Amino acid sequence: MEIYFAFVTLILGLCFGSFLNVCIYRIPAEISLSHPPSTCPKCKTRIKWYDNIPVFGWLMLGGKCRACKQPISAGYPVIELTTGLFFLTLYLIYGFTWITPIYALCVFGLLLATFVDIAEMWIPDRVSIGGMIVFPIFSVFVPELHGAADWVGGLFASAIGMAAGFIGFWLIGVIGKAIFKKDAMGFGDVKLMGGLGALLGWQAVIYILFFSALAGSVIGVALIAMNKKELSSQIPYGPYLALAAFSWMLGGYHLWDAYLAMMKF
Repeated sequence: MEIYFAFVTLILGLCFGSFLNVCIYRIPAEISLSHPPSTCPKCKTRIKWYDNIPVFGWLMLGGKCRACKQPISAGYPVIELTTGLFFLTLYLIYGFTWITPIYALCVFGLLLATFVDIAEMWIPDRVSIGGMIVFPIFSVFVPELHGAADWVGGLFASAIGMAAGFIGFWLIGVIGKAIFKKDAMGFGDVKLMGGLGALLGWQAVIYILFFSALAGSVIGVALIAMNKKELSSQIPYGPYLALAAFSWMLGGYHLWDAYLAMMKF
């Protein structure tokens, strides 16, 4: 049964990854997510259902459109496979509990925020504000998200986490703007951190702050060294927040526990 549920989780993740591809393209373009049906990005021919099977459809077609034979980006199956593997990993860590689908929903939103932020330099409100709305509700019905015993404790922990994420990162943006005389933190990042704090708690907010800053510094310096970016270039910060949140959900909270244990000495 464990293997069966793991397989089902992987398949669901691949399907969500296929839908994620639709969201990444259509949300910035303000196109309906349900209509028109999926089409080839080159010739606009409607894609048959058997060619639209996540990952396998792309492989069976050799990465080309059946109609026009033009290449289809490998990014589509990569995103599908990435989403599927994230869903599977969450199941292997948290098992058959409510935490698994809730975290999977968060991963879906973070992947959407990441790719839209990289391409468009903004984060969809349906991800950031949506998280600030639904995650406190989830915390009421699944208080174990915060290690709470009842819905009151779950809601309280979610509210504290949301306040820490939103207000904390808003203050960082205000202070950064005063020092550097330009926006140091986009408001989309602030709202995203509000949602993450509501789901993961105030401890995760601190972890995400330091992890994302470290990851951003390392990757930013590497890009500058490779002449991909200049020192003054604007870099989307959402992907680093997402990376830090992924790290927390996939086991980074153990580092927090180790830090607290070390501070007792």
